[in-house]
Amino acid sequence: MTKKKKILFTAGTHAGLILFISFLLFPLFWLTVTSLKSTTEIYSGSANMFPHIISWSHYASVVREEHILQSMWNSLIVGIISTIGSVALALPASYALVRYKSPANNAVLGWILSSQIFPAVLLVIPLYVILRNLHMTDSLFGLSLVYIVWSLPFVLWMLHGYMKGVPVELEEAAMMDGATTTQVLFRVLFPILLPAIGASAVFSFVSSWNEFFFALVLLKRPDYITLPVELAQYTGMEGQARTGPLAAASVIATIPSLLVFIVMRRWFASGLIAGAVKE
Repeated sequence: MTKKKKILFTAGTHAGLILFISFLLFPLFWLTVTSLKSTTEIYSGSANMFPHIISWSHYASVVREEHILQSMWNSLIVGIISTIGSVALALPASYALVRYKSPANNAVLGWILSSQIFPAVLLVIPLYVILRNLHMTDSLFGLSLVYIVWSLPFVLWMLHGYMKGVPVELEEAAMMDGATTTQVLFRVLFPILLPAIGASAVFSFVSSWNEFFFALVLLKRPDYITLPVELAQYTGMEGQARTGPLAAASVIATIPSLLVFIVMRRWFASGLIAGAVKE
């Protein structure tokens, strides 16, 4: 390939990436712009890219009059509990499935795949009955248990696939050097698995943060509702949404997810470096 073709290929690649990123970011951009428009401008019918006058009234009304901050706190609690629970259960299970061969392994993997086929509507009634018998139908901890059960198969599948890529020779070499089983797990395997653990944690947290159906059915107290249920209340009975407050609340709801991705991106990098050093 000549130098001119390389330049054209590089320029085309960069242009394609810029277009793709713009396509992904445009909904967030339009949502933010809409939240900064006044109510009169929103319903005027003009499709202006930028607001004529920046208005913070929608954000003020959302924070002052609604329960957006309380619902965000509830979603944060549920997300943290479900993330820690699903990763804590899936990590040793994936290690056992990879390192200890058994006829039951195929059955477990088959259960993981088959569990993703059934929709949530088939599970909500059995889960509701179980939680009602445990007196957890209207509690954040009960909802967290449901999210752990819901996200555990996929998290286990993710960690299982990554665990298979870690050679067993690393553990054997560490044990030959005198390392104990605990030292092998925490000083050899854990740094290598850190990127996979981070990716699984992000999936579990975002899944619980965005989940709507289980939260709608299992939570009834207004001070316990999660963020997706709170956002649904910005739409009236006849389907007419309060566009300005809904856009402002959606922007506020997006901030924690963005922060999680920013923090986890740094965690991915540190995990990869630590794993390379341990090797």
